[in-house]
Amino acid sequence: MNFRPTFSKNERISAQKEIDFLFNEGDSFTISPLHIVYKEKKTVSEVPVSILVGIPKKRFKRAVKRNRIKRLIKEAYRLNKHELWNFLRAEEKGLLIAFVYIENKQLEYSKIESAVVKVLNELESKMQ
Repeated sequence: MNFRPTFSKNERISAQKEIDFLFNEGDSFTISPLHIVYKEKKTVSEVPVSILVGIPKKRFKRAVKRNRIKRLIKEAYRLNKHELWNFLRAEEKGLLIAFVYIENKQLEYSKIESAVVKVLNELESKMQ
């Protein structure tokens, strides 16, 4: 299958029921500047991974800064998700992931991208 690096609406976690399930029953780990909460999905759809990006208002009061960090995390995920997707499709598994930014200052894109790549590799190793 030909991979297109897109980030569509059905790849986002938006249902409150899924969010509660993820944070109440999910496992977590931290790779600075991100805290990751993940849980294996029971039903597998055409989208094996659904994500949520959260930036605490306590750390960044201005919405402009929070939205910028969210955009950077989503972009890094969009460009690097293909390996995790291919692995999960081969294993016929699904995954819910929450990326929570825990740093007190804005980092540049290269540091965020390297953290997202480490997270995706770690998740792939934990799913085996």
